[in-house]
Amino acid sequence: MAPAPPTLEPELHYVIPTPHVPNSRLPIIIYRGVLKGFEYDDIIELMQRNGWKKGGQWKTYKTAHYHTNVHEGYAVISGSVRYLLGKGPTDEDSNEGGKNYGVEVSFEKDDVFILPAGVSHNSIESEGDFEYIGFYVKDAPKWDMNYCKDDAEVTEQKKERSWSVPIPETDPVYGAEGPLPRVWREVSSTV
Repeated sequence: MAPAPPTLEPELHYVIPTPHVPNSRLPIIIYRGVLKGFEYDDIIELMQRNGWKKGGQWKTYKTAHYHTNVHEGYAVISGSVRYLLGKGPTDEDSNEGGKNYGVEVSFEKDDVFILPAGVSHNSIESEGDFEYIGFYVKDAPKWDMNYCKDDAEVTEQKKERSWSVPIPETDPVYGAEGPLPRVWREVSSTV
């Protein structure tokens, strides 16, 4: 049986919509080192027990993309990586009001992060044979692929779709009582 993860408060990052990326009003959730001491099978068991399913296992993927129909969780199982979250390749650095688009975040083995539907993501650089497992809510559809190249009008339509993906009932690490559903519901109720 999988060990119990340590109780950690999540790190939260908010990314605003860009002309080419819907992003989300919901924050990106990060648990640093939460899987320390977990074996591969323990990680799969933990996520499944908490209502999330393995969708695949990948290495570095440098093409910016997002999904309009699913929230996506990553469990880093080896190496380290620096990701660009919330900014497409043709986006400016900031909007007309001076707010920055996207955020660069580093992850390493044993970290978990959850991306709300619509948030773009791509690796910038990786080390140590970086690899991760992708997880999705158990009843989620197969993810779609969007490459941050649409014009503002199409992006707005995709924003409506991605922002309507239901908030999961469970956190992939902590289950029904975990931070993800609580934090995302609180944020959603204030918008």
